[in-house]
Amino acid sequence: MAELKSAIGFLDSLKQISLSEIGAVSDLKIHPVCRAALTAAMLNHLSASLKQYPWELLGVSEPEKVRISFTVSIDRPEKMAAEIRESRCPIIKIKMGFAEDEELIPLLKNMPARTYRIDANGGWTLEKAERMLSLLDRLGVEIVEQPTGPEHIREWRHLKGKAKTEIFIDEGLNNINDYFTHADYVDGINIKMAKCGGALEAKRLALQARNDGIRVMLGCMVESSIGIAPAVYLSSLADYCDLDGPLLLEKDIATGLDYENGIISIAENIIGGPRLKSEFRNEESK
Repeated sequence: MAELKSAIGFLDSLKQISLSEIGAVSDLKIHPVCRAALTAAMLNHLSASLKQYPWELLGVSEPEKVRISFTVSIDRPEKMAAEIRESRCPIIKIKMGFAEDEELIPLLKNMPARTYRIDANGGWTLEKAERMLSLLDRLGVEIVEQPTGPEHIREWRHLKGKAKTEIFIDEGLNNINDYFTHADYVDGINIKMAKCGGALEAKRLALQARNDGIRVMLGCMVESSIGIAPAVYLSSLADYCDLDGPLLLEKDIATGLDYENGIISIAENIIGGPRLKSEFRNEESK
């Protein structure tokens, strides 16, 4: 909260908001989550005042049919399998990295047609990562995120290329310096606004990766559609989108991004960003 107040002080010092002022947020010595929030707020304000779509301001193409994955969290393997079977989303991201995760693999073989992505959250040893990648590759799994902890990323060079399944960095990627440190050992990167500091930093990361032939995923935390929006604006730069955060909330707080069968559609009136729902506006006014 102290750093958010510092960010508000920065806003108060501005005579006007422009893209250059939004870019200056990157130099503020505040937590990346605060920089991401400040960047998003300024971008939404500029979008509304100039009556331009946020992606136009960012200089990227209009988002089209943003296809997302739906996350199945860690539970008993049988319960996870039942949730996968019942899901209508064609792309399923499965959380692994727990003791019984190998037991889930045979349960996936007789599932309805799905595209699978795995997020191990750094929960495997190098030995288990090699074994799991081999098993998951036979299932046609598309992606494995963060198979081991960040301290072992250099060893991923021995995993990369042994299977068609691509290896993505997540927990080890927070900024452009992390990218240059680890790019040689990965097939792709997972960019999250809350970790990198917002849309402009995310764009920089994505363009660098695309230039280097590294695949790009735009990811999220468990957050509302207001938090998701900047990633949606940048989705034309991504090969994959993991933006189901609002679906994991009991109630999203805003409108403007609609989810249906694994696709995000964007309201035509998204200029200025997603709108708070009336019940949340009422709560703020109390």
